[in-house]
Amino acid sequence: MSTLLVSSKGQIVLPAAIRRRLGLGAGSRLEISEESDGLKLRVSRAVPKSDLSLLAGMVRAPSRGAPRRLQDFDPAAMLARKP
Repeated sequence: MSTLLVSSKGQIVLPAAIRRRLGLGAGSRLEISEESDGLKLRVSRAVPKSDLSLLAGMVRAPSRGAPRRLQDFDPAAMLARKP
């Protein structure tokens, strides 16, 4: 367990080994919450924004046999067919 020192400005310094392991650099954000037994620090990682148009075509439905026609979905035609 590491001990941190709070500066006169209220700043703390995380040990270099912890910063490297968590991938923290200048400008990284941490969330702090007060719990019954002390404080909890959590790395706040922003979710990168994505352009939804780049996702088009990523998933394709597998082809299942012969292509269906619009007539195949006509309820009246389905009732008229003899089993």
